[in-house]
Amino acid sequence: MGEGHQQTSDLRSFSALVLVPAYNAGRYLPDLIPRLRAFVCDENLLVVNDGSGDDTESILDQLGVRHLTHTVNQGKGAALKTGFDYALKNGYRSVLTIDADLQHLPEEVPGFFARDDGNTIVIGTRTIHRSIMPFDRWLTNNLTSLIISVFSTQRVRDSQSGYRLIPTSALRAMKLRTVNYDFESEMLFKSGWLGISVAEVPIATVYAGSHSYINPMTDTLRFIRQIWKRIWV
Repeated sequence: MGEGHQQTSDLRSFSALVLVPAYNAGRYLPDLIPRLRAFVCDENLLVVNDGSGDDTESILDQLGVRHLTHTVNQGKGAALKTGFDYALKNGYRSVLTIDADLQHLPEEVPGFFARDDGNTIVIGTRTIHRSIMPFDRWLTNNLTSLIISVFSTQRVRDSQSGYRLIPTSALRAMKLRTVNYDFESEMLFKSGWLGISVAEVPIATVYAGSHSYINPMTDTLRFIRQIWKRIWV
């Protein structure tokens, strides 16, 4: 048993954990999980059920996918932290985060794996164009991406993309604190401060049929708080 455990640990040190934060995602999971399994073995797939009030938990059980569950909803950042802790504890080299609502295409997973060098954050970059994105998301993304690019001292064109690969070495160094949708902005701010490189891979821009839990006013205020911390703290 000891030898088998060692072999598994050795493999994980060259592997990415594919992490799916899920909140009320029951209607998407029967489509999402089989599509992910075409590119990811069950050993390297983890769903974090963030206190969903629908049938997310029972569907995860039916699908037989490894998952961790928050008894109450704590926010997307908290769900990601739970998955990051799992990846760190189990010796993975990187974590690939993908949203549960099918805005991120599972078929694009190999593009991230191809860029995984254990040192670089790789962001899936959508086409940021008014004709494709809803206006509020287009405006927010452009403004936040500009500000993050300035403060992180490297160009980030799609700062709000949650489809990203993060080395566990970067997670150890960052000590992320937020638990909501500003979590992903905090990661980029701190990557610049720590000198962690950020790269991009093109991904599809998908909005039809998905529901966003982002609150424009609340999450903008959280982003402003991040800027304040970068300037004064």
